[in-house]
Amino acid sequence: MNISMHFEGIMEEIIEKLLKLGIAKTKAEALRLGLLELNDKYQLVGVDKELEEDLIEINRIERDIKTGKEKVYSVKNVAELLA
Repeated sequence: MNISMHFEGIMEEIIEKLLKLGIAKTKAEALRLGLLELNDKYQLVGVDKELEEDLIEINRIERDIKTGKEKVYSVKNVAELLA
């Protein structure tokens, strides 16, 4: 599904803050996270809890990589470290 949306005011501020803090990488990701939170709160559809936790962890890792808290190594670098 493709949607084109325009946000102003507080909604725009919230999305920009999520991006600035690195909580979401893109505006689309910010909206997806919001939908997951609403689903968690209201139990609208069944979501595999393990999958949801994995998605949250992936977002955390991506944020940590972006902010320098995590480092990404190439396969070659890992092989050299283990040799």
